[in-house]
Amino acid sequence: MKTGPGTFDEQEGRGTPPPFSVLRRLLRYTRAYLPALLLAFALILLMTGLFNYLPVILRNAIDRYVDATGAAEASRIQGLIHLGVLYFVLSGLGSAVRYAQGLVTAWTGQRIVRDIRRDVFNKAIEMPREFYDHTPVGRIMTRVTSDVDVIQQFVSEGVAGSVADLFMFMGVVGFMLYLSPFMTGCLFTVIPFMIALFAFANTKLRRANREIRRAQAAMNANTQESLAGMTTIQLFNREPVACSVFGEYNDAMKKACFREVRWFSFYFPVLEWAQALSTVLILAAGGWVILSGKGHVTLGVLVAFLSYLREFFRPLDSLSNRIGSLQQALVSCERIFTLMDRDIRIHDPEQPVAATHIEGRLKLDHVWFAYNENDWVLKDISFEVQPGESMAIVGATGSGKTTIINLLARFYDVQKGSVSMDGHDVRAYRKNDIRRHMGIVTQDPFLFSSSVADNISLRDPAITRVHIEEAARYVNAHAFIEALPNGYDTVLNERGAGLSAGQKQLLALARALAQNRDAILILDEATANVDSASELLIQDALTRVMKNRTSIIIAHRLSTIRHVDRIIVLYQGRITAVGSHEELIRQDGYYRRLYEYLSVSE
Repeated sequence: MKTGPGTFDEQEGRGTPPPFSVLRRLLRYTRAYLPALLLAFALILLMTGLFNYLPVILRNAIDRYVDATGAAEASRIQGLIHLGVLYFVLSGLGSAVRYAQGLVTAWTGQRIVRDIRRDVFNKAIEMPREFYDHTPVGRIMTRVTSDVDVIQQFVSEGVAGSVADLFMFMGVVGFMLYLSPFMTGCLFTVIPFMIALFAFANTKLRRANREIRRAQAAMNANTQESLAGMTTIQLFNREPVACSVFGEYNDAMKKACFREVRWFSFYFPVLEWAQALSTVLILAAGGWVILSGKGHVTLGVLVAFLSYLREFFRPLDSLSNRIGSLQQALVSCERIFTLMDRDIRIHDPEQPVAATHIEGRLKLDHVWFAYNENDWVLKDISFEVQPGESMAIVGATGSGKTTIINLLARFYDVQKGSVSMDGHDVRAYRKNDIRRHMGIVTQDPFLFSSSVADNISLRDPAITRVHIEEAARYVNAHAFIEALPNGYDTVLNERGAGLSAGQKQLLALARALAQNRDAILILDEATANVDSASELLIQDALTRVMKNRTSIIIAHRLSTIRHVDRIIVLYQGRITAVGSHEELIRQDGYYRRLYEYLSVSE
């Protein structure tokens, strides 16, 4: 499925927020875990101090004992042993602190990512039908899985690692200034050029990462759609076309990844060049001061400074590695926040009307509705259904039958007119309250990869096994369920594969009855794809389920709606006739011609 102009995915990259804005919003998730983060930062500071003090021990060992020719040999050896033991102890303690800091950081990071994943999924669940009508499921899967995984890697490893590298870098600079401000100044002449090159590459890298995430979402959507439609692809021998289309998406992904690698690889030569140039400068400057005797640089200071030089570039090297992770995380955050910021549109009122009991009076009053602006699907529709009354809606494909159901269940809101339930506009109720009183069975009911019992109860703890079996018996589903290998505990395949269309419909009816015992019953082409034997079972079930219930039936087989109280005939979005089956047949109008045509087809 492809998105149309101005849809969710095409809006990605437009009006891109600044990186610090995205990062600041990501960091809001850390507030709940502030104590753990403070502990992690304290451990980072302790680890930084321990490791950064080690070169000072080297300086002391060289200047006090190795290069101190005036002292006794035994004293020098003993001093070297003491400093060696101190170096070993501090190094081991630093490693232990690093281990503890890693555990605390991982514990915190996993919980932050769990919260992000929860919020993304909750937002996806809240999105209205309109959103899913224009957005392929594969793209939403990319948000919930791939994008969150990228953030997980960054939060679990990149954030703490970057902070540790930053403190390590600051500590190294501090000790360098303590040892020799002169050599530190020589070193910093290289830094501005390195920062300028990094800033240039960073801009390119973020753009490349944005292209990768977009290409991956498109490829995931295509893959999901192809796998879901595999039967159609194989039936019409379209495997080569499917492979060719996937190849185009795959090639786009390859090109985007190569652009990322090209700019990401730019960091390492720059760092190596800067480190080599800095080493030459420090050796030249330090060596000149030592040989000339014009400064306070000793051999121990020079060795310690060269050790710090290696530590100076190590966090920069590590940070350059994490820049790619940061850029990927920022792009993934942009995409996730784009979803989370999207307006749900169908909002609950601030003071909703109570819906503890619904009589079932439904009314559409001069309703106009369009999915796309000014392309009206429903045109001035008005009718009312009384409590307990059964009504059918018939018409050709595209006449607006299912749209009426979408408006009653408030999957969409009308542009003109009103839709009301029990005398109140449906917009005055909470969405959940409306749908709790509506049992809707569609032409192709969705069954989950779970047990039969779970598919009926939808894991609602209030619906017991007794209620499940009672609903199944009531709709004639109990017999075939009991014949399954494990009865109600039989785990169904994806989308109920292995069950007949009629069996799926019976399960959907049992679900509607179990979930909504006082429901308004809505059947959307519920018997269109079932065989005659299953249709008899379903019709028998419907006769009982519809008794004393407000019922609306959208029917493909007109022979199945002769028993309803009223029939509304739609043609191109308008009501052309209203009456019982016999009345409409006698009128010799559109309904009679449609009935005769479909009767021949059946």
